[in-house]
Amino acid sequence: MALRETDLIPIYRHLHQIPELGLEEHETQAYLLSIIRAMPQDYLTIKTVPTLDTAILVKVSGQKHGYRIGYRTDIDGLPVTEQTGLPFASKHPGRMHACGHDIHMSVALGILSYFAEHQPVTDMIFMFQPAEENASGGKRLYESGALTADWMPDEIFAFHDNPNLPTGAIGCRMGTLFAGTCEIHAHLSGKSGHAAYPHQANDMVVAGSALVQQLQTIVARNVDPIQSGVVTLGHFTAGTIGNVIAGEAQIDGTIRALTQEMNEHIQQRVRTITEGVALAYDCHVDLKLNQGGYYPVENNDAITADFMQYMQANQQVNFIETEPAMTGEDFGYLIHQIPGTMFWLGVDSPYSLHSEHMVPHTAAIMRAVDAMTGYLTHRNDLQQ
Repeated sequence: MALRETDLIPIYRHLHQIPELGLEEHETQAYLLSIIRAMPQDYLTIKTVPTLDTAILVKVSGQKHGYRIGYRTDIDGLPVTEQTGLPFASKHPGRMHACGHDIHMSVALGILSYFAEHQPVTDMIFMFQPAEENASGGKRLYESGALTADWMPDEIFAFHDNPNLPTGAIGCRMGTLFAGTCEIHAHLSGKSGHAAYPHQANDMVVAGSALVQQLQTIVARNVDPIQSGVVTLGHFTAGTIGNVIAGEAQIDGTIRALTQEMNEHIQQRVRTITEGVALAYDCHVDLKLNQGGYYPVENNDAITADFMQYMQANQQVNFIETEPAMTGEDFGYLIHQIPGTMFWLGVDSPYSLHSEHMVPHTAAIMRAVDAMTGYLTHRNDLQQ
């Protein structure tokens, strides 16, 4: 029998207890494989990835070959100390599924178990992907070589849980769902000295402050007001004591933008301003901009229009058209390579994603499984 709510809730609770950081998800992988191998194997082929050893790929062989529908879930947790008080709280100190990937995996297993018993028209590729949170796992999976010609999806789907939407609601939109991100790391080097002799030193508190202020002008003066961008500098460290002029400073932050073009535009402005500050303050600035695989999640127009039309017409689904979010997701890299759709799943929690108190409503799991098995069957039927 395909996995139902009475099966999936205990699975979710077990996964919630064993969160692991990106590229370390060995216990999680072993548990997922035990569930997958207990499903009927007539249509299933399981594949691991030697160069990304906690990933799992599962192919469901369809009645016809030549077209493949992909479904991706992420499997890693966060370095957060859980404070939920749940009887099934994390057993791993300093680790928690605070972003809901335990919900994501449970839904994926439910969908996979359905198609393991109901052979689809087309091949289906299920991706259990590590390292969404910290190490560009989507990009790593795509570039691993595991998605060979007969494993490469022609279209792809994924979701992220959303504590601000009602339990089980499906949220989506045309265009960009999640922003692309880029990390900013700037190390400033000058000359330290005695506070009483500023002319003999080169103060990196002053230079760093100028850099922070000027970078904050990018969105105000270089981004079209009709479009969107964010530059946040959340870390600034310099100096050791009040009467010593700092010779070094470290500034770290993030860029968020709803299109890759805007992300790259902001990156270029960061480079130009940094070069100007280095020149103006006679210092050296080592700038690193790290985008990794965190491209904007830009939904495919045709596939997303079909997805939204299906969900709106399904009386069992509470569909909500959502606004774009400035959160990042490494599914952006996969959807940049493979056309597809990402959507939100409401889990109605008073606490935000990444909170140590985050507790999603598990009633969302089965609602998502039912909605997506129906929709993916519909996508299969289009290939008849």
